[in-house]
Amino acid sequence: MNKPLRRVAIFCGLLVLAMLIRANYLQFVQADELKTNTHNRRVAINQYATPRGDILVDGKAITGHTETNGSDFKYKATFKDGPLWAPVTGYASQAFGSTQLESIYDSILTGDDDRLFFKRTVDILSGKEKQGGDVVTTLNGAAQRAAFEGLGNKKGAVAAIDPRTGAILALASTPSYDPSSFAGNSVKDSKAWNALQKENDPDEPMLNRALRQTYPPGSTFKVVTAAAALQDGLYDDIDEPTDSEVPYILPDTNQELENEGGIACKNVSLREALRVSCNSVFGKLGATLGRDKMVEEAEKFGFNKEQFIPVRVAASNFSTKMDKPQTALSAIGQFETAATPLQMAMVASAIANDGKLMQPYMVDKLQAPNNTVVEHTKVSELSQPLSADNAQKLQAMMETVVTEGTGKNAQIPGVTVGGKTGTAQHGVDNSEKPYAWFISYAKTDKGSPVAVAVVVEDASANRGDISGGGFAAPIAKSVMEAVLNK
Repeated sequence: MNKPLRRVAIFCGLLVLAMLIRANYLQFVQADELKTNTHNRRVAINQYATPRGDILVDGKAITGHTETNGSDFKYKATFKDGPLWAPVTGYASQAFGSTQLESIYDSILTGDDDRLFFKRTVDILSGKEKQGGDVVTTLNGAAQRAAFEGLGNKKGAVAAIDPRTGAILALASTPSYDPSSFAGNSVKDSKAWNALQKENDPDEPMLNRALRQTYPPGSTFKVVTAAAALQDGLYDDIDEPTDSEVPYILPDTNQELENEGGIACKNVSLREALRVSCNSVFGKLGATLGRDKMVEEAEKFGFNKEQFIPVRVAASNFSTKMDKPQTALSAIGQFETAATPLQMAMVASAIANDGKLMQPYMVDKLQAPNNTVVEHTKVSELSQPLSADNAQKLQAMMETVVTEGTGKNAQIPGVTVGGKTGTAQHGVDNSEKPYAWFISYAKTDKGSPVAVAVVVEDASANRGDISGGGFAAPIAKSVMEAVLNK
C-alpha cells in the first residue's frame, strides 16, 4: 500500500475508533443522564406506549388506563376514586411526570422492568402487546374510606398500621385531589394542574399530610416520655405517686408549666397523669431524664430519620440541641418537637406490639401480568423502643385514657382500645386554632390488628371547643372499626 492510501486508512480507522468510543460513552456513561433528561421525549412516549399495570387494594384495581387521541402518547393513566387514593398512588401524568407508587414502580407498571424480560420476550414472539405488571398494596379499602370520610372537609390526615407486621392499612390526607384531572397532555390538564398548585390554592391539596407534613404532636408525645421514664426505671409501678409538684417551674427559669383547666396533678400516678394529661408531670419527667435519654428514646420510635415505605416519609423531629427547660417542653410535644401522622401511628403501634416497632411498608408484592410474584416485601423489625413488660404497663395507661379519660369517644364495645389525645399549639404565640390529635390501637384476643394516628389541622369550631378527644378520636374509632369488621 502506498503512503497516501496508508494515511487515509489510518485516518478512517481513527474515525471508526472515535465513533465506537463515543457510542460506548453514550450507551454506558451517559445513559442514565440522557434517559432522565427533560428534553428526551422518547422516554415519556415509551412510558405511555402501552397500557400501564395497576395498583391494587383488596385485590381490586384502583388505577386504570384509557387510549388518547391526537397525541404521540397512546395511553394515559386513570384513577378510580382519585381523591381517596391520591396519598397512596401519587399521580402519573403525560405532562407533569409521576410521583409516589406510580413513580417508584414505573418500570413494573410499564412492563419495562428487567425482571419482566422473559414475559416481554414471550409476548413479542407470540405477537402480544407488551403488558405492565401490578403493584399489590397492603391498604385496607374500608379503613381508607373511613379515614377519608371521617376527615371530610377538614384539613388533616390519618395513618393506620398493623402493629404486628408494619403493614400500612390507611393513609388519608385532606383536602385531596384527583390525579385523573391532569393525567393527560391537554390544555384542560394544564389548567387542572395549575389550579392545584400552592400559589393558586393555599389549602395545598397536593400536599401529602400523612407522610410529608410534620405537626407539633402535643400531648400525644407524652406516651414517648412515659416510655422513656419506664425504660430508665424512674418508676416501676404506674399507680404509685409521682414526686411532682404544682405549680411546676421550668428548670433555670421563673416560668410555670401550666396544666390545662386547673386539673389536679400534684403527686398523681403515671396512669392518672396520662389520663388527665398533666403537663407538669411529663415536663418534669423530661427534664429529669435529660436531653440525651429523651433523644435516645424518641429515635428508637423513629424520630430524626426519614422512613421509606417505599415512598419517602419526612423525618419527624425531636431536637438534639436543647437546654433543660426546652427538654421539658419537648417532653410534652411542644418546643421544636414535630411529627408526621405516620410517625405517631408508629409510636402507637410499637406500644401495642409489646414494645416492638415493625418497619412500616405499604406494598405487599409486585407481580407480573400473569400474576407471578416478582418481589415480596419481607416483614422486619425496625427497633424495640421499650420492653414487653413496660409496653404492657403503657398499654394499661392508654386504655385508662379511653375508658375513663379524654379518649372516651374512641370506645368500641367488646374491644380493648388504648389511646392518647393531644391538642397542640399552632401559630405564632399560639394565635391559630390548635391541632387536634389522637393516637390509638385496638386489641382483640388475636393481638392488636390496628394502630391509628389522626390529626385535624383546622377544626371548624370555636377555639375553646377543639380537642383531640372531640375531633380526632371519633375518626380513629371509625378506622379501627373498619379494620376489625373486615
